[in-house]
Amino acid sequence: MEHIRTPKVENVRLVDRISSKKAALGTLYLTATHVIFVENAPDTRKETWILHSQISTIEKQATTATGCPLLIRCKNFQLLQLIIPQERDCHDVYISLIRLARPVKYEELYCFSFNPKLDREEREQGWMLIDLSEEYQRMGLPNNYWQLSDVNRDYRVCDSYPTELYVPRTATAHIIVGSSKFRSRRRFPVLSYYHKDNHLNAMANRAAGKGYENEDNYSNIKFQFIGIENIHVMRNSLQKMLEVCELKSPSMSDFLWGLENSGWLRHIKAIMDAGIFIAKAVSEEGASVLVHCSDGWDRTAQVCSVASLLLDPHYRTLKGFMVLIEKDWISFGHKFNHRYGNLDGDPKEISPVIDQFIECVWQLMEQFPCAFEFNERFLIHIQHHIYSCQFGNFLCNSQKERQELKIQERTYSLWAHLWKNRGDYLNPLFRDDPSQTQGTLHLPTTPCNFMYKFWSGMYNRFEKGLQPRQSVTDYLMAVKEETQQLEEELEALEERLEKIQKVQLNRTQVKSKQSEPSRHSGFSTSDNSTANTPQDYSGNMKSFPSRSPSQGDEDSALILTQDNLKSSDPDLSANSDQESGVEDLSCRSPSGGECVPSEDSGKDRDSDEAVFLTA
Repeated sequence: MEHIRTPKVENVRLVDRISSKKAALGTLYLTATHVIFVENAPDTRKETWILHSQISTIEKQATTATGCPLLIRCKNFQLLQLIIPQERDCHDVYISLIRLARPVKYEELYCFSFNPKLDREEREQGWMLIDLSEEYQRMGLPNNYWQLSDVNRDYRVCDSYPTELYVPRTATAHIIVGSSKFRSRRRFPVLSYYHKDNHLNAMANRAAGKGYENEDNYSNIKFQFIGIENIHVMRNSLQKMLEVCELKSPSMSDFLWGLENSGWLRHIKAIMDAGIFIAKAVSEEGASVLVHCSDGWDRTAQVCSVASLLLDPHYRTLKGFMVLIEKDWISFGHKFNHRYGNLDGDPKEISPVIDQFIECVWQLMEQFPCAFEFNERFLIHIQHHIYSCQFGNFLCNSQKERQELKIQERTYSLWAHLWKNRGDYLNPLFRDDPSQTQGTLHLPTTPCNFMYKFWSGMYNRFEKGLQPRQSVTDYLMAVKEETQQLEEELEALEERLEKIQKVQLNRTQVKSKQSEPSRHSGFSTSDNSTANTPQDYSGNMKSFPSRSPSQGDEDSALILTQDNLKSSDPDLSANSDQESGVEDLSCRSPSGGECVPSEDSGKDRDSDEAVFLTA
């Protein structure tokens, strides 16, 4: 709070970028964690919350007759243009946000003050949701070819690697240490993914000196170079694409030219091509693959994750995708702090590496709409929280740093939050179809059959003036939710009907016993007394027999109406009050509802070749 010069500014206008004439008048608040704009309109009282950690740049523009403009660009691609009446207030807000958006120590981040009101046990259980030891067991490890090594205990060989690593059984500690000295940051080859269907494996490797392996040093290999650009090219490409997105009313030709000129989709294609190459080598050629780049925590993680998604249907499930990010990105030392600007540092280290991977997943989902258990919203919320610093998963640059900061003891896990709300992230088109959900996903080889699309749902999701606002997936989710509500109401009605049937059956039996003396006396009785027999009831609502009101008040049928149901059964009233029709889900918050190889060592003489993917 000591960095806030002006905590409240009134008569601020929030400009709609698409239609500059539509500006909302309200009050701007600065808190220790958020920028909050509250509209003055009494009927809506709409609030816009922006986390300080989400702010990418703040631009103070030249003062005009209407006030002083302040442009705030966010890492989740939200753009806010504020008009502050007084230049002094604008300057105070600008200086405050510059400091609040660039914390200098981890303890200033939101995750250390965020409190979802969970006790200690619930927080610990949340961190145990994803267990990488279980994931390696699922792969079939350890086995005759791979063993769990403690060579990196206490991070004594490589401080950016985890402590538990799988290596070939033939690789001794001496060989591993020697290999680490040859490679950049001592990141020696370790297992990333084991494809147990073929005795094939994936391995992570890091080359020394920012170069690549010399093919002459190895026998019986095929060297494939794939030109994925470095972090600086990727950062500039994203900036160019976002400039195209910020154009006011561009023509289609201008937009397409700008998108092509940015090179963004070409970079996405290069990452996808590398993942496809690895997946085909493993699944079709039965080859072992060794993947590496200059350091091994950026492009290596990208292509290994894409290949794993293509190879293994488990990673195309909600929990499996969390495991994949935990394994190939968090565990293997992707530099979250440097790449996404969690703390004030060198801006040249910032690059949208994991954003590109998330978009690759979305591109695959567009091609295989039934193969993924999760929907687009799941990807968007993960991207949002990578930058939000609301949870502790994506802090620091390595597992060692997270342990030193005691992240699991002081913060909460995003995976537990997403899993708790997993109903919001389910893909209504997902089906357990062997052709799409089991085994490898095979992409079409003809370029015209696989077109890379612009992801408007990510980059333009905050633009209120753009249409359509509701995606097909959201529409289907709304239909599915309403169908589920109707099914639950039907089940409740059937249960209530069964109770009514039992009551009427008991009444019939009692009346039959009362009429027995009359039969012995020779008197005739009406057939109505035997109408409700057990054979007339099958427990199905459709077979409920019709009754005539003329049979008397005692035996008359109970006619169920919606009004009767609400007033007579409080357990059903909540379901009965559900609104009919499909709701528009476009207003959901993007934050999920919150405020705001060495080749010789990898082979076995009596088995197929091992496969190495880089992590």
